[in-house]
Amino acid sequence: MAGRVTEASVDSLGSRPTSSSSCASGRGVSFNPAVSTFRRISPGRDDDGTVKFRFENKNALSDDLAFLATMSEVCDITFVVGDDKQPVCGVKAILAARSRVFRQMLFKERDPLTRSGSTKARMKSPTIAESPSELSSNGRCITITEFEPLVFKQLMEYIHTGCCTLQAQMLPGLMNAADHYGIEELKRACIGFVDNCISTDTVCSLLNTAEKYIQYKPTKLLVRKILEYIDKQGDEVLSLAAFATLPQHVVTLILEREDLKASELTKFNAAHMWAVSHCKKNPKTSLQEAMAPLVTGIAFYKIPAMKLMKDIRPLNVVPNEVIMLALAYHADPNSVDVAQLNPRKLRTSSSTPQTDAHLSVIDQLSREDCV
Repeated sequence: MAGRVTEASVDSLGSRPTSSSSCASGRGVSFNPAVSTFRRISPGRDDDGTVKFRFENKNALSDDLAFLATMSEVCDITFVVGDDKQPVCGVKAILAARSRVFRQMLFKERDPLTRSGSTKARMKSPTIAESPSELSSNGRCITITEFEPLVFKQLMEYIHTGCCTLQAQMLPGLMNAADHYGIEELKRACIGFVDNCISTDTVCSLLNTAEKYIQYKPTKLLVRKILEYIDKQGDEVLSLAAFATLPQHVVTLILEREDLKASELTKFNAAHMWAVSHCKKNPKTSLQEAMAPLVTGIAFYKIPAMKLMKDIRPLNVVPNEVIMLALAYHADPNSVDVAQLNPRKLRTSSSTPQTDAHLSVIDQLSREDCV
């Protein structure tokens, strides 16, 4: 989508937002600090008349810290991250200074001191006892299973340098990692980036990634924003090939949303596309079985009778009684109980406990207000 920002840089070392040509093209927007600045110190002169200025070069500090983090002889802690057990190095002193959670994890001390303006938020951060991370006996290696290596590397980059690049594909993981480790300023930057990164190009991949972090609170905001976007751009999103990559319970949730601005025929085509894709991945599953839980999200009586007879019925993926009921409505609306035509009322044997459990979790996340 033109004008949609999919990438941005974050700098916590005195940066300010500025417009850039890349923003207009939809590639991104930069937050760039001045390379060096002079700041007059009030009152400006000493008692002896000497003029005083304050010099800052925070960009150079960020570069030096980034270089420091690449020096294996300086790094004194290694994180083994993800299923691939990728090593990510860090400096304990920097980690402890930047995150109360890492301070507790590395030194196992409860330090009540936090930086100004973030005390309340940091006190809510998880402690080492609540985290599945494992500290080795020598204290130099920690296993991280909660986040993917690329996400954790980006978190380490921000902690050590005050800078990182926000990208749509890693936003769910980074936002939740920032919350998990109590990096409030990065979490706020990610939340501010949410609206800018949701587009037809990213909406399905964002939903798929959000599934991995469904247990974290910030995912609640992200899922709600994504579903609101899908509601407004229903016909376009449901026509995407990427829609077929979504989990079945997410597709069901989307099709059943009352605010979804999409025609029932578009919804059927999207469901059929998803079912065909699902059957290719699962050859033992029939097309009728794949379609069964999705049919309940489509109001077939709103599809023209000619389409029902010529295009949908020959596919043999919708129960005949559903088609007949819809055709009966077209013949005489008064002859059919409208309640029977409600797609949600049709959810019977096609639902499974596992599907309903998944659906209730993500549906709850989409409806609750962000905490």
